[in-house]
Order: sequence, then C-alpha cells, then structure tokens
Amino acid sequence: VYPVIFDKNRVVLSMPPIINGHHSRMMASTRNVFIECTATDLTKARIVLDTLVTMFSMYCQEPFTVEAVDVERVDGTFFTYPDLKYRTEVIPVNLINKRVGINAKAEELSSLLTRMCLTSELVEEGSRLAVTIPPSRADVIHACDVIEDVAIAYGYNNIEFVLPPTVTIGKQLPVNKLCDLLRAEVAQAGFTEALTFALCSRDDISTSLRKPLESVPAVHIGNPKTAEFQVARTTLLPGVLKTVHCNRNMPLPLKLFEVSDVVLKDPSKDVGARNERRFTAVHYSKRPGFEIMHGLLDRLMLLLEVPACQDNKKGYHLVASDEPSYFPGRCASIMFEGQAIGHLGVLHPEVLAKFELPLPCAVLDFSIDMIFKR
Repeated sequence: VYPVIFDKNRVVLSMPPIINGHHSRMMASTRNVFIECTATDLTKARIVLDTLVTMFSMYCQEPFTVEAVDVERVDGTFFTYPDLKYRTEVIPVNLINKRVGINAKAEELSSLLTRMCLTSELVEEGSRLAVTIPPSRADVIHACDVIEDVAIAYGYNNIEFVLPPTVTIGKQLPVNKLCDLLRAEVAQAGFTEALTFALCSRDDISTSLRKPLESVPAVHIGNPKTAEFQVARTTLLPGVLKTVHCNRNMPLPLKLFEVSDVVLKDPSKDVGARNERRFTAVHYSKRPGFEIMHGLLDRLMLLLEVPACQDNKKGYHLVASDEPSYFPGRCASIMFEGQAIGHLGVLHPEVLAKFELPLPCAVLDFSIDMIFKR
C-alpha cells in the first residue's frame, strides 16, 4: 500500500516513494514551491521537513520566510507545519572547558559557537552559556553535542596534549589473561573455540535442558524484540550445542569449547545481577567421549595448579550427581574445596533431541571465577 497525494481538483501530485507527478514538476520558471514530506516516523518527517524548509528559505524573495500550512489528520485534528521550533540549552562554561580540555573565556566560547551556526549569550554573570538551537540543527540533542561543536570550532589539533592528573597503570585483567592462556592450551588439545551470543531464549536455559524456568536465576529482557533473545544466558551450553547443530555435517568428532561470561541474578549486588566467567567444552561423535572430557578436566586443573584430592578443603574431585540435563549414572559434580563448581557428564537424550543432535555428546562445564578467586 502506497500513499497518493492529490490537490483540491483531484489531480495526482505524487505517489511516494515511487514517482512524482508530471503536474507538480519543477521548472526554471517555478516561483512557488510546496514542500511535502512523507514518512513512517513522524519525528523523522518533521526533522527532514524543517531542514528542507530552512535551506530553501534563503532563496525566497524575502529571505528566511516560509508559509506554514494546516495538515488535517485522519481523526479530524489539525496541526500546523513546519514547526521550526527553537530551544535553549544552558551549559556551564567550566564544563565546556573541562570536557574539551581547554581554558577559554566565555566570550571566546560564544564566538566559537557562532562559527558553528549556534547563537549564544552569557547568563548568570558569565558562568553559563545559553545556547539557542535552531530547527536546522537536529543533530544537536544534548549538551555534549554543543561541547563537541566547540571542540570542532576550536580545532582538535589546537588542543594541548597533557598528562592525566591521576596516576594509573593500564593492564589486562588477570582473569582475562588467565583465560587467554587456557584458550591456547585447550586449542592445542584439539578443541575449536566457539563464540556465541550472550542472549538466548527462555527455553534454551530451561526446558531444553530439562529444568523448570523458575529454578534458573536468569535476568530477563523487559521487551525482547525476538524469541531468540529473551534472557541473558546462565550457561554457555545452549550456545555451544547450537554451534554443534549448525556444524553437525562436518567430519566427526566435533570438539568445541567456549570461555566467556554468563549472567546470574544476585540480590547482594547493587544492580541485582553479576557476571561469572565459565568454561564449557563438548565432544560430539558416535561415542560420547566421556574419558576425553575427563582428561581435559585433569589437564586444565593441572594448568591451574589445582591438585586432585578427596579432601574437601584442598584440591578437586568428582562426586556422582543426578543433574537433570545429563544421562542418569553418567554425570559427576566437580567439587573444589568442598563446593560444586560445575559438571562433567554425558547429555541426556532429551536434551540432544531439543537441539536436533542425533549422536551422543559429552560435556565439561565449570566456573573459572570460583577457582580464580580462591
């Protein structure tokens, strides 16, 4: 469906966005120009209309004058266009100098803004600038946009380079450095790294893993645009299994891993949630490869200098578990200093069916943060 614009005699003026009408064509002898703007977004249409009108107005017989029109909407209400509204932004002079990195007087700043087609005046004894935003500058939305114009008029190359007043040393986060080292070691063990989305569907972290949604400490998106991105992932497993699904026709075995953050609800945090760095690896083939994943776990713990020990106070060990996502009798919890930090096992057939995987799959999944922060 496309709009059709008629005049009062029912002569077609245009059929936007397809073609304009022959009746309304512009010629060298044209003196009266009617500017109309059609769009699916009223705000964008008003911005475009204001911009076109202000640019055309400089060529009028009386410069910078336009004739407004009344527009009747389908509900019978009338609005006058163009708006051509001006607004004022009051900005402290010291804030402008601080953000740009200069030390200019208020009068100089006002002169710089004039070069950017923004009129201003001093208020509050020269401590602030009242900047008038014309309708032709729809790109100026906040005070930072005005400050940017000051920097452009002043000249970026004219801003003096200075050392920051704080003494800091930038370096890589220790946990990121550790994960980079682990990635290299796991890749040398024959695994390929995957990088998946941080958002997923509610089913991916609940029913697909044979868990009720109420038991999952997930952070939900308030207004999701698609069913694939409804919650922040609480585990890396769904994303890795989707990657296996998309590559299931590749030569077997498929050995994938991912080291990344998950998001968990945590009422003790000021934002109500926290990030946790986790490691997940899968082995997909005609045989589950449980022993391969067990060997990978032992190798990673050796690299992390965590000894294998049955003592709950030192090292790590495995304890039989009945996690619903795993095959009964083929799952173990990874215990570290008396606390479960992850699982090792063979996925349940129902979980494999949810991700359309016909062959068995072994999984290693544990928290790196809980080991790193010991």
